[in-house]
Amino acid sequence: MERNYAIDFIKFFAIFAVVVIHTFPLDSQIALFILDNLSRFAVPFFFVASGYLFGIKILKNRESVVYFKRYVIKIVKIYVCWLIFYTIYDVLVIYQSHSNVHQKLMKYFDEFTMLNLLYFGKGTSGYQLWFLTALIWSIIILFIFFRLKKLNVLLTLSFILNIIGLFGQSYSIFYKISINTRDAIFFGLFYTTLGFFFAYHSQFMKSLKININIYLYLFFVFSCLQVVEGYILEKRLSGSHGEYFISTIFLTLFLFSFALNNNQLGKGLLVTKIGSNALGIYIIHVFFIKIIEMGVNVLGLKSMTENLIWTQLFTLFIFVISYVAYNILQSIKQAFKGRKMK
Repeated sequence: MERNYAIDFIKFFAIFAVVVIHTFPLDSQIALFILDNLSRFAVPFFFVASGYLFGIKILKNRESVVYFKRYVIKIVKIYVCWLIFYTIYDVLVIYQSHSNVHQKLMKYFDEFTMLNLLYFGKGTSGYQLWFLTALIWSIIILFIFFRLKKLNVLLTLSFILNIIGLFGQSYSIFYKISINTRDAIFFGLFYTTLGFFFAYHSQFMKSLKININIYLYLFFVFSCLQVVEGYILEKRLSGSHGEYFISTIFLTLFLFSFALNNNQLGKGLLVTKIGSNALGIYIIHVFFIKIIEMGVNVLGLKSMTENLIWTQLFTLFIFVISYVAYNILQSIKQAFKGRKMK
């Protein structure tokens, strides 16, 4: 299979957007609000890319069940390892506080419910781990429907669920769903299925010879619409802060179509190499955010974090250190594997 460099190229900007979301403050400044809303393409793109790459492997692999099991087990292992990592970190932070340690630990572990750990990916300071549990459940449901030859049914059903999920986001001003809709069923499933659908019809998608300028125009239009949609809902209608919108669907759709039809984009570039490690950066960057924030609080420099220059440098530092740290971990892992084989 010919490697699609464009996916990794775009993943670089997507993972940087995620770091921006987690490091830039959410306040009344319109520029920061626009930046946050523009960055909301990132996680949907990750789900679509995961569904697409999973689909390509499944459709070309006679032993699809074997590959499915291997894929899910791999993601589960990543989730469990980092769940343990963030749990250890949280416990150490609690012990370091030296006050009401037992009470804090009891309260902390109260969040370790089966639903939180196995479905929502919640409970620790590693709040970003929800993506892994959402991906696991999305892939499981997707594979079941694929085996039943009901992919079109799932795409329609997951689309309806995604629209319903909006009422747990900014659209809650019209009708409120009092459950977390940033999950597999309402969020991840649709975009993962969309990615698989792209893989299923990859030859047709690649045959679409759409001018690159049209893609750029559509990306610009739907990026603006996403900002406008978020602004109207949150700032004008006083809705809750949204993590995905109706326009996000079209934005992601055209962005991924662009990646499929320009698969050599970014070949040989450093940003593409970094983008290929997006999951590692995604998993580890929150740890460094917590460490820096804790250091700033200890040194009594919290007022400095309100400075825009600090925020920009902070974001860039978190991104770089996360990439470097992940690569060091991968090198250690490979060295350990090499020693075991000897």
